[in-house]
Amino acid sequence: MAGFSKLHNEAIKDGALSTKNKELIALCIAIAVRCTGCIQCHVKAAIDAGATREEICEAVGVAILMSGGPGTVYGSMALEAADQFLAK
Repeated sequence: MAGFSKLHNEAIKDGALSTKNKELIALCIAIAVRCTGCIQCHVKAAIDAGATREEICEAVGVAILMSGGPGTVYGSMALEAADQFLAK
């Protein structure tokens, strides 16, 4: 886990793409591969990195485009998580 954590931190840090954009990309992938835990983690991380609900909605739209029907189910989970995190 320590190795994966180091990989995660290096991959997600600001570079040519911002951490926020990388978290939104990770969220799209989490939706496409249908990983509930990953969705929650990356929604929270994207919000912590400055993502707005509108940006999350657009990312969910891209994920749905790329994953079809299942993306609509998991995309709605991402929006529910965003609403819960943003309400705090």
